[in-house]
Amino acid sequence: MKKALIVLLFAAAKFSNVAAQDGEHRERAKKDVVVEHLLIGVKAGANFSNVYDTHGENFKADTKIGFVAGGFISIPMVRFLAIQPEVLFSQKGFHATGNILGSSYEFTRTTDYLDIPIFLAFKPTTSVTLLAGPQYSYLMKQTDVFKNATTTIEQEKEFGNDNVRKNTLCLVTGIDVNLYHVVLGARGGWDVRNNNGDGTSSTPRYKNMWLQATVGYRF
Repeated sequence: MKKALIVLLFAAAKFSNVAAQDGEHRERAKKDVVVEHLLIGVKAGANFSNVYDTHGENFKADTKIGFVAGGFISIPMVRFLAIQPEVLFSQKGFHATGNILGSSYEFTRTTDYLDIPIFLAFKPTTSVTLLAGPQYSYLMKQTDVFKNATTTIEQEKEFGNDNVRKNTLCLVTGIDVNLYHVVLGARGGWDVRNNNGDGTSSTPRYKNMWLQATVGYRF
């Protein structure tokens, strides 16, 4: 009887120890699980934009720096994937120099866009997000500044029915580095369609291309 009681107490102690270890493993596993949830954020930064001729003609331009700002939302799908739409005010354009009748000039075009990219976001770690997807861009306004040795001409234009493509499809790819609430973002994008409405516009035919750097805050 005494031996049976000792064996029973030993078995109970062993079972209690196993149960405790199992509980610790479960708690540790819970801490290791990355809980995906909806994220909303804002960001601002700079575009480093330029243009290129779509048919390889002799149209050369230099990079222009523009402002970009807006918001984003990350919608989780599965453990490592999310959909991340963004809405941005985005300045693009180009800068060019040349000579007319022996006199040098500078020409700067600034184009204000409403950009709406929709990214597929791949999250291999909690600190890195890889992004790629299409972007819809709407041209809101264009500002042209022409300077030579004696004059400066500035023309600001809002588009009505002009023969300039205001609705453009783009492709964008990039990366976000997540530092808790702070998000450092880098993007590269280019237009799929050129700026001419039907190919007969007198404005130079080109597509936008740009690099983008932003700092954001996610809630």
